[in-house]
Amino acid sequence: MLTRTIYLSLDPYQWGRRRRGVEIPGEVCHGRTVSQVLQSRIKGFEAGDYVFNTNGWQTYGLTGEGISDFGYMLPRKIDPNMAPISSALGILGMLGLTAYAGIVVQCAPQPGETVVISAASGGVGQVAGQLAKLRGCRVVGIAGREEKCAYVRDTLGLDACISHLDSDFSERLRAACPDGVDVYFENVGGRVFEAVLNLFNINARITLCGLASQYGAMNEDIMQVWNETGADIFSRRNVIVHPLFVGNFVVSHQDQFLAEMAEWLRGGHMHYLEDISDGLESAPQAFREMLAGGTFGKTLVQVSADPTL
Repeated sequence: MLTRTIYLSLDPYQWGRRRRGVEIPGEVCHGRTVSQVLQSRIKGFEAGDYVFNTNGWQTYGLTGEGISDFGYMLPRKIDPNMAPISSALGILGMLGLTAYAGIVVQCAPQPGETVVISAASGGVGQVAGQLAKLRGCRVVGIAGREEKCAYVRDTLGLDACISHLDSDFSERLRAACPDGVDVYFENVGGRVFEAVLNLFNINARITLCGLASQYGAMNEDIMQVWNETGADIFSRRNVIVHPLFVGNFVVSHQDQFLAEMAEWLRGGHMHYLEDISDGLESAPQAFREMLAGGTFGKTLVQVSADPTL
């Protein structure tokens, strides 16, 4: 199946693939995509269909036998009447499933518990925070500049949002969590994690989704450093850490997630923001800005025209 890339998803984990040597120079950079079918020999896919697939950082790509779909990112048709097709890379795709798996499946927050979401205005964070609110929790977001914090509070409806850029960040976070922290969705690590660490209640749960602030530490085992930083409190307070790999939840939860999320969207219970750059040539700069916290919402590149707009 030959497809034309319309949207390319930029995600912090892509840099992790490079750091670990999974991809080598000269290979096409991996990336989830929304594409339109040009020619197809695969049953169930026809020319003109819109699909979720993994063309990567290129304008055209092949999908099918002998071409990696990365084990769990199986191609699927997208209904443009359900939602904008770009949402298949965000709230109605692997990104949304990541938030769902971490909050709903792994940590299962109960009404009245306090949930903290780092990178709360980012692609995964904005979904995770709203899912926790739907479960009756007090939800505190952590973001950067005030524009992002205002969006998290006023549009996403979280109870508070603290800027990690503030000089008194740790004190403000503690004040926003007067009953401690029961669930933490970890996206960034570093000083944000250190500020949350002392607030954990007994039997708190962590979903370890990413450590975006540490991806530039090329000579460190960032996961080991993270675990060593938290080890004492994890042990004394019986904190449960759930490493999160979305591929583990595709078979068991993707269909249920897509059905539930589509209903929440139709009901106006979920909001979502995208940050879209124009042209494949903009991808390197957009990726750099995303890792530095310069993008706002789910980071995408529009590679070619979207016929559904």
